[in-house]
Amino acid sequence: MDNVAVHPDELAALRAPEGAAALVAAAEVLAAPGGADPLAAATALRTAGVPAALATAALTQAALRARATGKFGPAAARMFFTRAGLEQATRSVVADRRAARLRAAGVRHLADLGCGLGADSLAAARAGIRVYAVEADPATAAIAAANAEATGLAHLVDVVCADATGVDLTGYDAVFCDPARRSGTGRRTFDPNNYSPSWDFIRTLVARVPRTVLKVAPGIDHRLIPPGAEAEWVSVDREVVEAAFWCGPLADTPRRATLLRTGQPASDLTGDGGEPVTVGPVRRYLYDPDGAVVRSHLVAAFAATVDGTLADESIAYIYADTPTDTPYGRCLEITDVLPFSLKRLRALLRERGVTRLEILKRGSPLDPAQLRRDLRLRTAVGAGVAASLVLTRVAGAPTALLAHPVPAPGR
Repeated sequence: MDNVAVHPDELAALRAPEGAAALVAAAEVLAAPGGADPLAAATALRTAGVPAALATAALTQAALRARATGKFGPAAARMFFTRAGLEQATRSVVADRRAARLRAAGVRHLADLGCGLGADSLAAARAGIRVYAVEADPATAAIAAANAEATGLAHLVDVVCADATGVDLTGYDAVFCDPARRSGTGRRTFDPNNYSPSWDFIRTLVARVPRTVLKVAPGIDHRLIPPGAEAEWVSVDREVVEAAFWCGPLADTPRRATLLRTGQPASDLTGDGGEPVTVGPVRRYLYDPDGAVVRSHLVAAFAATVDGTLADESIAYIYADTPTDTPYGRCLEITDVLPFSLKRLRALLRERGVTRLEILKRGSPLDPAQLRRDLRLRTAVGAGVAASLVLTRVAGAPTALLAHPVPAPGR
């Protein structure tokens, strides 16, 4: 079950009582010492009486379930996956937040075009929305249906195998479309023209169903944002995971950066993406904006929240005189500013006794891994001294900043 295509008989075998028992046994084998060895794991299952083909499928699925826990939490232990499907599937924390927003907007019947393994359909169902889930690939559609049953949501999710471009959308309150972003060989594609369904079809959805949400890759060209739509970029624990266009009545603001942190409330930064940029000198504190803030072109909006400025209008580092506890980026205190020079930088790090170095960069062509080797940091005796090195440009000039992170209050 590691490929995109999964034979229906294989899925049926895993859902049968014998397959369910094999999945439990496979999870136990993989969790045991030495379970990572594929040959040893397969041998252990076959020794326990599991047929070879079923053992292989169960081990593959158990491994995917373990990987999926980070996206789906405990529910992953009951669900079915493929590697490609898992990679594109929306994280539950993101899907649940989107579903809650749709529900609050009055959506009760949703068409999910390109439902994949069903992550967003399940989230919508958990929010009480009835979902018509459409998937063109028969094997993937079968998995989506199995996941709806496994999570107890089949009564709210109708999965059909069909071409999304031929679906009658009459009567649906809203449409969610997450186009496949992989080529026929399984490789990721970053060109919207190669999405499936095609971008030409996707952009017609808004005219057919005004309340439409389009999930796209974070690197999407801003010129493709539909007129009047809200463009949202989402990060989870500082990793940008997706972008979404909220169209028609669902749009609340031109740009939004949604920042989700484990154990913390969600944070939203909004603006029009065209806020004026103030350029000034390097100041005592540097803010490294979250990727969602950068992708959404809201760096200037972030700067305004910390009374900050940029040192170069094309570089997304913010400088301020005082530290501010903010969810929108990391704060570092700058101790040294010098024009980039390997010799001077190496001497400074040795003078300060730095043995552990974090290297950040924006606007610098240098390779951090090579630079680390060239700096030849001394070996630490004990914990050593840690520092952060920021490679950037200031007024167009290559510059190195030595700094250290400012702990957030209460941490």
